[in-house]
Amino acid sequence: MATKIKKGTFVKVIKEKLEGSLEAKASDIRFPAYIFESKGEILDLNDEYALVRFYTPTPSTWFRLDQLEVIS
Repeated sequence: MATKIKKGTFVKVIKEKLEGSLEAKASDIRFPAYIFESKGEILDLNDEYALVRFYTPTPSTWFRLDQLEVIS
């Protein structure tokens, strides 16, 4: 990954990496379009996951780091 993900970084979800993943199989596979089309902000991190807040009236969500793309 060229850019280091840290708190406050803006990201979007990579559809191809989320679809078919273990996380997708464990939840509803009808993902909302905003996670792929709008930017979200990293609120918290651990070794493999990032908590992302999207600027829509929805709860923040955890995603694997490899499922996220840094945007400017």
